[in-house]
Amino acid sequence: MSRRTLEVQVTEGGSYPIHIEPGLLAEAASVCRRHAPAHRYAVIADSQVARLYGAGIVSRLEETGLAADLFSFPAGEWNKSREQWAALSDRMLQARFGRDSAVVALGGGVAGDLAGFVAATYMRGVPVVQIPTTLLAMLDSSVGGKTGVDTEAGKNLIGAFHHPSAVLIDPAVLETLPRHQRCAGLAEAVKTAAILDAELWDWMVSGSAALSSGDPEAASELIERVVRHKAAVVGDDPLERGRREILNFGHTVGHALETLEGYKLLHGEAVAAGMRAESRLGELLGITERGTSEQLAALLEACGLGGDWETDREPTEIQDAMSKDKKARLDRIRCVFLSRLGEVATDADGRHSFALGEEDLGEPLATALRPARRV
Repeated sequence: MSRRTLEVQVTEGGSYPIHIEPGLLAEAASVCRRHAPAHRYAVIADSQVARLYGAGIVSRLEETGLAADLFSFPAGEWNKSREQWAALSDRMLQARFGRDSAVVALGGGVAGDLAGFVAATYMRGVPVVQIPTTLLAMLDSSVGGKTGVDTEAGKNLIGAFHHPSAVLIDPAVLETLPRHQRCAGLAEAVKTAAILDAELWDWMVSGSAALSSGDPEAASELIERVVRHKAAVVGDDPLERGRREILNFGHTVGHALETLEGYKLLHGEAVAAGMRAESRLGELLGITERGTSEQLAALLEACGLGGDWETDREPTEIQDAMSKDKKARLDRIRCVFLSRLGEVATDADGRHSFALGEEDLGEPLATALRPARRV
């Protein structure tokens, strides 16, 4: 696979590149120098990624004459917190990083969101280069500028939009990824196909075995196709004021499950559960074409995401957690539904999400969750 470069438009005349190529990690220094020139670089990674790649990235920066320091934090979604944000910011202050510095976010979605939020707030904002090392982060969180931390009240309720100066995606690093992490990443690809691209859906159905087994050629093609969609949607709506909300399919229920599980559930697992529940709910409400949820569940199963994570909680618990979602408006939960595979439904006002009241939840939500519930 030769290098692919996609551009994300974020303002009129403003954009940032997404570079995709196996082995690209070795060129991190040149990407940083070109797209985020700085006096010093703070490489932020969790403890696991810091051990695998952190020292190498710092060395590459230093070998080209760039000053860099590695800042690690404990691995785990539950560490995407205000406490870790404060600790990292304080350590950078103690190390005398100034406004002429930049952040390198190295790792999965947790590191990308947390390091991005540090960059968004440090000295009122410094540049950030996103270097995702998990499939989920490559397909989703590294692109789009969403940064933030979780709280006990819910996921990503504290944060800011802070678009990166560049995104560097090296599919070769996926070789070190455990299978369950790789499969979790496929949830975002299934979501993208479900909301935007029926042809991609068919390709994933026929290639699900190769994708779940980590075939490098299949993974590289998947990354480019999914990221191209994400870049286009973000370019249309950089601050999520309209069409970009289609990317939240599966996330209203999914985020509720993550919160209830104390962020011990992988994001992709939660989104897979959310897509199953929301597609069933869409069918019950007459919004989604009948049979869609069965096809969705079958592809998730083929991609190694057939777990029943939604069954360990009562529907009333999930509904209560959904009410605290950041997408809620006027005390009504908002949810994205498919009209059919490859197409998102719109409400009477042309919005890409639907406002749900008690009459739409309650028993309908319980019924949507019931097919996968243990007896």
